[in-house]
This record gives sequence, C-alpha cells and structure tokens, in this order.
Amino acid sequence: MLKEIGPAFRLMIVFTILTGLVYPVAITGISKIIFPNQANGSLVTMNGKVVGSSLIGQNFSRDEYFHPRPSSAGNGYDATASSGSNLGPTSAKLLRGTTKMDDKKNEVVDFDGISLRLVHYCLDNDIPYESSVPLDQFKNAKGDLDEVKLIKAFNDDKAPLVFKPKAPIPSDALTGSASGLDPHISAANAEIQAGRIAKARKVSADQVKQLIAQSTERADLGFLGEPRVNVLMLNIALDQRYPIAK
Repeated sequence: MLKEIGPAFRLMIVFTILTGLVYPVAITGISKIIFPNQANGSLVTMNGKVVGSSLIGQNFSRDEYFHPRPSSAGNGYDATASSGSNLGPTSAKLLRGTTKMDDKKNEVVDFDGISLRLVHYCLDNDIPYESSVPLDQFKNAKGDLDEVKLIKAFNDDKAPLVFKPKAPIPSDALTGSASGLDPHISAANAEIQAGRIAKARKVSADQVKQLIAQSTERADLGFLGEPRVNVLMLNIALDQRYPIAK
C-alpha cells in the first residue's frame, strides 16, 4: 500500500511545483519581456496617471465625450464581473426593460432595455424620431426623462409606447457585448455622436469626424471583425486636440 502511495504523492508534489509555480512564473517573465505593455494590462497613462486600459471599456456620459456601448458587467464595465445580459433577442426584458422596488420602497430601473437606450441615444444625438406619445409627458420637474415612467409605458399591455427613429441606428449603440467590457464602438456609432461632441467642444463636426477616421482600427488581417474605434483612446485624442476651455 505504502509503495503505491509514495510514488503517487511524490509525482503530485513534482507536478504541483512544475505546473503551479515554475510554469506560471516562467510564462509571466517571458510575457513581460516580449509583451511588457500587454502583460501589465495594457494600461493607459495621462500625465503620469493611469486613466484606464485599452482592453476594458469604461463609462463616459458627458456630452463632450464619445459614449461606449452598453454594459451588463456588474454595474457596468466591471472587470471582476464580466458578463452579458444573457437575454435572447425576443426577450421582453431586453426589449422593453424592467423596474423594481429598492430598499426604500421606491420604484427604480432594474434593467434599462433597448427601447429606453434608443430614446436616450436619439435625444442625445439629435436624431429625428416618431413617438406615439409626446416625450414631454415622461419628464420630471427638472425636465429630465423619468426612466421608470418610460419603461412602464413601453410595457403597457393595452397601449404600449411606440418610439421609432427616422434614421438607422448602429446595433452596438443599443446592445452590450458578451463580456460587457468591449472598449470599442463601430465607426458608424462614433460618427453619429460627432455632432453632439462638436457642439460641446465648439469645433466643427468635420473636425471630429476627421479624428474618428484617423483613430479607426481596420479589420484584423483585413477580414476579421469590422472597422472600430477605441472609445478611451479616441476621447484622449479629443482632449489633446480639441481641449475644452476652462
């Protein structure tokens, strides 16, 4: 019995050291020598301060910046909770959103849904639209959209709110990636946002579109994927070329 257990135990120790210590240390060391930036997380620094990673999306909501695609990773773009919504294309929750009661018994947004994202995208970027009910009816005292009222209107069984844009909307503007961490948006999505950004930065839309063209990454190997722009890198380029006057 001991003769059989002894060799097995020694093999376990040897392979634990080889695969659990030696191999990871060796691969990490080689990676830091050959690909130092990627091995350290592809971190992006500005003025000596880390502002993000070129591999992980982050939220931008101000008018003067390009906005990323939606995220279902944690509370959004959480690298420790990478995830998609896991909702199918016919899911009522995905299409119309849901609400819930919080700890204080207030009704709040549980999941925003594509319909609500579409409303915000059209209003943010001055895209013409048709609505079965005037959106002014869904604004609060401050003039902001009441998202809970909108979601409930979209889910009204008798007379659901119908909202239709008069221009094509890129799918990545309304749907999240499988990881929830995609740092890119399509070039078409970026160009639609150009007018809003140009207005906020007091430059021409053509200047912003020129920067988009310069920042567009082509398909890998010429055929894998689609043209895209990295939101973080593009927003950094915006600040460098067209800074906002303080």
